[in-house]
Amino acid sequence: MRIALDALGGDHGPHVTVEGAYQYLQLHPEDTVILVGCRDKIKEELKKIPQSFHDNLPIVHAPENILMSESPTEAIKKKKNSSMIVGLQLNKDGEANGFVSAGSTGAQMAGSLLVLGRISGVKRPAIGVFLPSERGMVFLIDAGANVDSKPVHLLQFAIMSNIFVSQVFERDSLKIGLLSNGEESSKGNETTISTNKLLQEKLPNFYGNIEGSDIFSGKTDIIVCDGFVGNIMLKMVESVMGVILSKIRRNIGKNLAKNFGAMLVKPAFHALKESFNYEQYGGVPLLGVNGISIICHGKSSAIAIKNALRVARDMNDKDVNRHIEKKLKIEEIADVEAS
Repeated sequence: MRIALDALGGDHGPHVTVEGAYQYLQLHPEDTVILVGCRDKIKEELKKIPQSFHDNLPIVHAPENILMSESPTEAIKKKKNSSMIVGLQLNKDGEANGFVSAGSTGAQMAGSLLVLGRISGVKRPAIGVFLPSERGMVFLIDAGANVDSKPVHLLQFAIMSNIFVSQVFERDSLKIGLLSNGEESSKGNETTISTNKLLQEKLPNFYGNIEGSDIFSGKTDIIVCDGFVGNIMLKMVESVMGVILSKIRRNIGKNLAKNFGAMLVKPAFHALKESFNYEQYGGVPLLGVNGISIICHGKSSAIAIKNALRVARDMNDKDVNRHIEKKLKIEEIADVEAS
């Protein structure tokens, strides 16, 4: 198994990505992680890694880096020697089984479409995210790749995410919900109402509409929505969690009684923090592209990078893309016409 890693991507660059690759190889010493980026910068970080691992950490020189502040479409056109484009090309050419990056999400989505293309039958790729709930993590899709989706797109998002979660995370009997402003199938805008009808016809594990208040209760395992709504939802969740943790920290330790109380609630506080911890999943794929493109949080730690590499490995081992292609072909989802 060979995975290309954008060594320059993320807020911390090679300092974190190289360490994450090393942690991954400690668990999978038979694999190879191709470090894509500026050779000199990567070599400096490799000095911190035991020599015995260096053969499994080859470098592919890519001197350019796409910055978060750059226009994604302009950057991928101009920076052909960027770690992002070079890494994706390695996946395209079969020199790597997958690609992982904590760089610009917009650039990775645009670059993946340009370099890898789409799986046969897929109309639009989509990105999902894991959110905490009372029953464990739920998978929300689309989280921002598409802002004007049609019912047929949302149907495909549901199918792709069902295959991804069930195969990679080995979860059976998944329930799929459609995010709306009411549980009744008649609630929602025109797109949501039409999508509800389509999902009922095509998906035996479709639960029905769910409301925003149902997300954290874990009523369904997968939540489908338009990328415009999904991205707003994601940013709101991240913001709320930050506010909660900040308020707890500010209020703990102001007097002796609270200090004592803090000791008692510390385990619960830690559990709350961990429930929102993206590191345990590392990254999520851009589902629908004809390759494996794992998108990580810009603030990813070495642990997150390690786990993102694991997701790439599992997607390849479980042949997720071919399962998606086969499912769309069998169900003739690609030819569904819905308004």
